[in-house]
Amino acid sequence: MNPLRITTYNIHKGFSQFNQRMVVHELREQLRGLAPDIVFLQEVQGLHHLHAERHADWPDRPQHEFLAEDVWDNAAYGRNVIYDHGHHGNAVLSRFPILQSHNQDVTHLRFERRGLLHCRIQVPGLGTPVHCVCVHLSLFGRSRRHQMEALADRIDELVPEGAPLVIAGDFNDWRNRAHDILAERLGLQEAFGAAEGQPARSFPATLPVFRLDRIYIRGFSVLATEVHFGPPWSRISDHAALTAQLAPR
Repeated sequence: MNPLRITTYNIHKGFSQFNQRMVVHELREQLRGLAPDIVFLQEVQGLHHLHAERHADWPDRPQHEFLAEDVWDNAAYGRNVIYDHGHHGNAVLSRFPILQSHNQDVTHLRFERRGLLHCRIQVPGLGTPVHCVCVHLSLFGRSRRHQMEALADRIDELVPEGAPLVIAGDFNDWRNRAHDILAERLGLQEAFGAAEGQPARSFPATLPVFRLDRIYIRGFSVLATEVHFGPPWSRISDHAALTAQLAPR
């Protein structure tokens, strides 16, 4: 099979840093330029009536459908945060068939709703589906640990041992505590750690300092990695985008 290209990106609900500009159209073009096979997105706006009223060029469909149109034929969305005028959550876009998707509520604090979007994707050339989990974890250490334990429990229960696995997203894990649970318990490796010795710096997008975003893999080797920061990325979101090119083992 051809190398599998993965991108993860916290898209900040389609607004630039500090919510200065609506940038979802620019975001779509930049994502397409990366040409990933599977995209893991966080802070995806599924619905927002007020934005639709205020912005004449606000997409007339959920952001994950707007971003996926004509490029990624398959998309899954997990609604996590619900409010009077809309909702947002995580999304996975794929060039390949999504056989199944499920959004698991892993909220630990009532004011901070979180979920794990788990998809099974049939990648051509692989005899077994790839399990893909898109995450956006808590800002608080105790809650992050609770959510990572829930993630590990789900993988232990539902993913066959040795099955190809990709877990990607915004971990908010600047102290790199995820390694103990995900690497040691589940046999995962962090894609940028494999190439560079430690996770990538991904926040803020202007000049990244903190290592918040990750791509964890199992059943793949890492061919190349890239952090997309600075212009034009820093005009789109406060996070950098991460891309990894993978080959099956």
